[in-house]
Amino acid sequence: MKYEIMSSPMKIGTCEIKNRIVLPPMLMGFGQFDGKPTEKLMNYYEERAKGGCGLIMTEITRVNDQTGSAAFAQLAASHDYHIEPLRELAKRVQRHGAKFFVQLHHPGRQNVGLLVGTVPLSIQLEKLTRGGYGKLLYKLTPAVGPLLLDNDIVPSSVAPSKCDPAYFAAGRVRALRYKEIKKLERQFIDAAVRVKKAGCDGVELHSAHGYLLQQFLSPVTNKRTDEYGGPLENRTRFIVNILRGIKEECGKDFPVVVRLSADECYRFVGKEGKGYTLAEGVEIAKILEANGADAIDVSSAGYDTFNYWLEPVSFEPGWRKFMAKAIKDAVSIPVLAANLIRSPEQAEAQLQEGTQDFVCLGRPQIADPNWANKALTDEGTIKRCICCLNCIESMQNNAYIGSHGECSVNPLVGHENMPLPKNGDGRTVVVIGAGPAGLCAAELLADRGFDVRLYEKKEKVGGQINLAAAPPDKAKTDWFTRDAAAACLEKGVKIFTGKEISVAELKEIKPYAVILATGSAPVKPRFGGNYSADKVYTFEDILTGRISLEGKNIALIGSGMTGLETAHYLTEKGNSVTVIEMAKKLAPGTWMQHVDDIMPKLQKAGTVFMTGEKLKEINDGYVVTENVKTKEYTSVKADAVVLALGSRPVNELEALLKREGFSPVVIGDSKKVGRIADATKSAYEAVKSI
Repeated sequence: MKYEIMSSPMKIGTCEIKNRIVLPPMLMGFGQFDGKPTEKLMNYYEERAKGGCGLIMTEITRVNDQTGSAAFAQLAASHDYHIEPLRELAKRVQRHGAKFFVQLHHPGRQNVGLLVGTVPLSIQLEKLTRGGYGKLLYKLTPAVGPLLLDNDIVPSSVAPSKCDPAYFAAGRVRALRYKEIKKLERQFIDAAVRVKKAGCDGVELHSAHGYLLQQFLSPVTNKRTDEYGGPLENRTRFIVNILRGIKEECGKDFPVVVRLSADECYRFVGKEGKGYTLAEGVEIAKILEANGADAIDVSSAGYDTFNYWLEPVSFEPGWRKFMAKAIKDAVSIPVLAANLIRSPEQAEAQLQEGTQDFVCLGRPQIADPNWANKALTDEGTIKRCICCLNCIESMQNNAYIGSHGECSVNPLVGHENMPLPKNGDGRTVVVIGAGPAGLCAAELLADRGFDVRLYEKKEKVGGQINLAAAPPDKAKTDWFTRDAAAACLEKGVKIFTGKEISVAELKEIKPYAVILATGSAPVKPRFGGNYSADKVYTFEDILTGRISLEGKNIALIGSGMTGLETAHYLTEKGNSVTVIEMAKKLAPGTWMQHVDDIMPKLQKAGTVFMTGEKLKEINDGYVVTENVKTKEYTSVKADAVVLALGSRPVNELEALLKREGFSPVVIGDSKKVGRIADATKSAYEAVKSI
């Protein structure tokens, strides 16, 4: 076996796991109000069990409906009526040889005020209206929810002490009363008892990422003066009482894992001295081991330091493995850890070097549910997670409309029970354009049994991915292209690059279907002023390297992520960049983690930002902007102008093909400009329809 340690069994407590690969908890939004697993949720977990994963842990599973509901669509173990549905879920996973643990959770101050007290009511109303309530709720929430949160018209979430709400949370925070703490301890223990009765193999306590259990550990959120606050012995009392209670009532043989943020990581965001660091995290791990924990699942950070537990694309794989190693060196129980692992080679290396005992692969197994089987048999291309964060962004956004998280790499997430029919029968399908939509469509068509021919007029496949991967720290984005192209070739797709297929050739081939995935091109409007066209460029000109600018004063128009990443590219070339944005704030509509990741780099490079400013004129050596509110003009020095104002579909071929008697299916940017996830999603829908 190539990966000897990763493929070998190991015990957590008395529970033997067949290999060292773990699917850690990740909320995807496949649940429902009452906390019972849906068919879609069970299919999702079972698919990863079929894929060879040794240990599967559920998403955050609530123990308290009143203040502990972190989402309308999540699992629960808060009532006895959850036992039998959990039993069915466990059996679905266990029949494939995987073990099944349930993660017990309470969000504390990281809750959204909309959810405090509303889930019990929602459960009852959903029953009374036979599903009508949910439809109405998800229709109103996108508009009403933000309004209530922005105006603080929501109940308070709870924490060990009164404190500010977490970054990315909303509403007020109140301190838990002593009786409430005791009740919560009981609810965690009772939930574990239900999990055991359901035939599950163990539980994990979520004391990481800034949720309630970790809030008791942190001096930032725990300023209590009673037995639950102050010295570390007191701050660990809440979780220790829960640990001891579970062991007492479930038996010492029932495994309990604790997911622990070993370091709150405040120093990484410029807040040295705030929160606890790794040294205290190690001491916490020792206390947990001494009080019955069977394993420590090492993670880091919380909502206030979001990018240091759920990393964007710029972070290096394995950057935080030192945290897991420090805890492994201090305890004698198994250590699980994610550590941004993105390849079997990295996973095995970290096991061999003694960093950890189990590798937690969350996003990688969303991207490829067969990660474990492919790694351990060395058969088939693993589709790597590209750290684009679409999984969490889509999960959060779709939660307001009653839908679930999605994956840019894997459009089949949430459709595990709807395999594509194998009815291609060798018929020929032509795909024109080998960007993300075309590559995805070609592979899925090959899965269906079609003879697929993929044509790309450029010398290199990838389309817009090639631009997305060009800025500093974005190279992992290109994994999508490499993995998709490799998978296409493995499945028999014929790829032609540097080849623009003609209508005559199509008529000769007589394809069963034609798919157009011809992509998009940058928008380049005309502006007022006296300027030469050779001083105005698009982001594509810059990121492809067609135009090289160094040591210039550059006005960059547009602050979406394409604009900010192009600005980063330009600053690395020694340019002075002024970003001009018409909206009131930078990167409107962009997921906050991406902005948090790139802004410090741009600020360090001296980038100037002008918001609420509209470009009016381009002149030789300067541009003129108009303030959207005051209408005042400002002159900005600029040797060159770079436009990052979005893209337009390129689909002129559609009309030509229709005139020639074809009925092309248009997908990706050539239909509607979007992101990688939009491209792969449209490819999946198109392939289903053929």
